[in-house]
Amino acid sequence: MSAGKSTNVAAIRSPEYFRLTAGLIFMIGVFVFALWHTDGIPDLGAQALLLLIAAAVVGAYMAMNIGANDVANNLGPAVGSRAVTLGWAIVIAAVFEALGAIVAGGQVVSTIKGGIIDPAQIVQVGDFAWLMLAALLGAALWLNLATALGAPVSTTHSIIGAVMGAGVAAGGWGLVNWATISSIVASWVVSPLMGGVIAAGFLYLIKRTITYRRDMHTAAGRVVPWLVALMALAFTTFMFIKGLGAVAKLSITSALPVGLVVAAVVFFVVRGPLRRRAEASANSKEGVNGLFTWPLVFAAALLSFAHGANDVANAIGPLAAIYEAIITGQVAGKAPAPLWILVLGALGLAAGLALYGGKLIRTVGREITELDRMRAYAIAMAATLTVIVAAQLGMPVSTTHVTIGALFGVGFLREYLKTNYAKMEEIIIAGHKGKDRTAVETYLKVFEAAPVAEKRVMLAEMKQRAKEHEEGLVFAKKERKAMKKAYKNQLVKRSMVLRIVAAWVITVPATAVLAGILFKITTLWDSGI
Repeated sequence: MSAGKSTNVAAIRSPEYFRLTAGLIFMIGVFVFALWHTDGIPDLGAQALLLLIAAAVVGAYMAMNIGANDVANNLGPAVGSRAVTLGWAIVIAAVFEALGAIVAGGQVVSTIKGGIIDPAQIVQVGDFAWLMLAALLGAALWLNLATALGAPVSTTHSIIGAVMGAGVAAGGWGLVNWATISSIVASWVVSPLMGGVIAAGFLYLIKRTITYRRDMHTAAGRVVPWLVALMALAFTTFMFIKGLGAVAKLSITSALPVGLVVAAVVFFVVRGPLRRRAEASANSKEGVNGLFTWPLVFAAALLSFAHGANDVANAIGPLAAIYEAIITGQVAGKAPAPLWILVLGALGLAAGLALYGGKLIRTVGREITELDRMRAYAIAMAATLTVIVAAQLGMPVSTTHVTIGALFGVGFLREYLKTNYAKMEEIIIAGHKGKDRTAVETYLKVFEAAPVAEKRVMLAEMKQRAKEHEEGLVFAKKERKAMKKAYKNQLVKRSMVLRIVAAWVITVPATAVLAGILFKITTLWDSGI
């Protein structure tokens, strides 16, 4: 076989070619599916039918991009910590995303996310339909670009920015609710900071109560059942105030007692098995990590269900608005979402995740900071608790921003602790003047394994010894600086921080400009509605 033919065969067999082909087949299937469900609508002109089918295809494309980009926040920590493989994570999330969208997505959805524009100010129904189509397409294109660049961004902010831009193009600046925009801008800072602080707090709690102990496995047997029960409390509350959508939504005052009951049951069920498993595990971080595997799998499944229930509206909300405008001739702030539209959104989420979700899952799970299962637990708890607190305070937060902020929080805490430990090493080394390097390294191993209280005593002793020595260290200053720099570069990748933050900042203006341009293009067409 010639070299040219071999290259063509390799291209055909490449994963990217397969994903592109599968995506095109899915979109063709969406076209047929939408045509089948709209064919019987009475008094629907050809141009209106074409607009509705085009909206269905674009809505499915938007759902695919949500699945490819946003779902990584739920799966990344679990995959990065190796609690579950990438393949199984995609299967679990695809199933639960689809279930969440269909079961709890809601029969009536908000057509304008966040009340970003006032639909009453749009006189022409046709303008409203084209506005929503332009917003859908603009947000989807931006998400597609962000996914290709490996940048996890907020899909909610994407559609909000797109609706804002198309709204300005349709009715001017007065159409926009600028108070909502200001709260969204504030959330760019509040969300990641809150997530980072909570995640760092949980990770430090785990370190102080488990991994800083000499008998890690015994400490884990005592503490981990409480941590699992706390996770049950947080996730039960989260599911009732946000995850179950229109099915069983409760206020936080009603959801918390239910969560406490579930947490108590979970604690008594898992306490015995977890203690026995902890005692049988190795007295090491690896042994403790194994105790967090199943809690992380359940967390990924529940977060995926909640995401499907809530964020499917970012794709089907504008689609439902177009459907309502075409069928009834009215502009609606809320509109019924027929089952076929919910199914379309659910299938789009699952397809996008299965075909293109792997890239962002790897980015979130492995390219920002190194994760183990204890760190992934802290991130999952931070994401859940931040959303609960924000919902109670009425603050709009992005789960993407919260999760990435939690990742940064975990990474920067590790940097801080490593830097502190390096300083302690210097004190120990200074206190061992005159001894060979092997003796110092042996002492450092004993120091690392000691509980926090013993570390303080040992450190005080070394400080006293260091004062008695005028000068001289076993390790050279240049060598210690190189070690610190290596630690810092390894624990949090600064280039990823800058790339992700830049993507966050430009998401709303970028989608606004893109959707505004698309709306102006659509005005060249007569909607015929």
